[in-house]
Amino acid sequence: MLRRIFICLVLLAFLAVPVRADTIRWVDFDVPYESLKYAMDVDIATFETEKHLDWIDILALAACRTGGKAGLDSVKKAVRDLGGDRSPEELLDGNLKYYNYYHAAYEAVLGGFLGSYAIEKDGQWLPKYGLKAFSPIAEGYGYSHCDDFGFSRSFGFSRKHRGNDLMGSLGTPIVAVESGVVEALGWNRYGGWRVGIRSADSKRYYYYAHLQKDHPYAEGLQEGDLVQAGDVIGYMGRTGYSDRENVNNIGTVHLHFGMQLVFDESQKETDAEIWVDVYDIVRLLSHHRSSVREGKRVYPYRDLDTEEFAPVG
Repeated sequence: MLRRIFICLVLLAFLAVPVRADTIRWVDFDVPYESLKYAMDVDIATFETEKHLDWIDILALAACRTGGKAGLDSVKKAVRDLGGDRSPEELLDGNLKYYNYYHAAYEAVLGGFLGSYAIEKDGQWLPKYGLKAFSPIAEGYGYSHCDDFGFSRSFGFSRKHRGNDLMGSLGTPIVAVESGVVEALGWNRYGGWRVGIRSADSKRYYYYAHLQKDHPYAEGLQEGDLVQAGDVIGYMGRTGYSDRENVNNIGTVHLHFGMQLVFDESQKETDAEIWVDVYDIVRLLSHHRSSVREGKRVYPYRDLDTEEFAPVG
């Protein structure tokens, strides 16, 4: 009798745990810069037309046809096809399995990049539609960019590099790529002084590491703060590789910039983490850099697609 009760309790506990068989467990984001730029420009150009072509739809169709490569020719063909009268389902003869995967994956990577925003100039808010995410490096500061995602790292333990390194000058202002919430702030033995920001839709976790010794963060920045895309969050340095705080053990001044995708909270801080190569994304964002003066952005900004970040009044 006790054995039956135990088995029933185990079964009930098992059934009470939600099964997420459809949760994406891995994403190889291989879309080249040229394809990203072309699809983005088409999206912006068609925004207020009768046939608005969403860049996620374009890239997902191209990727579905090319096994995720989405080269420029395939993207141009997707634009022509989607500009006609047929839906993605009709274009793919009803086989949407892979299209749905790529669409969900690319929506997670790029979902907060294009949209409606407003910039304040001369006391007026000027609404626009376009690229609303910013380069992590402020306007007017030079940098070089390493295509080093996946390279080996050995400090602490052997592992893969889960981001890209942007080399620049000590104290270069680092800005938030996207609006979101400061989820992590402080010292990490690998990243030194670092900031982790979660996007408004919770799908992207941005990681900015090796910030400046003695003066790593923007004044007053705290965990739990809401930040706007383009806000100064910190300053470039070379801290890290130490269990002791505020130590420069990184050889070269640079920003480690990474993007983690979160389809399920169980993927955070586990071996199931999904980090994507942001090299071509950073190239795309280099067209949109935040103007900064004395640690503050020059032009106030509001994300109009997200209630928490929209202007009041």
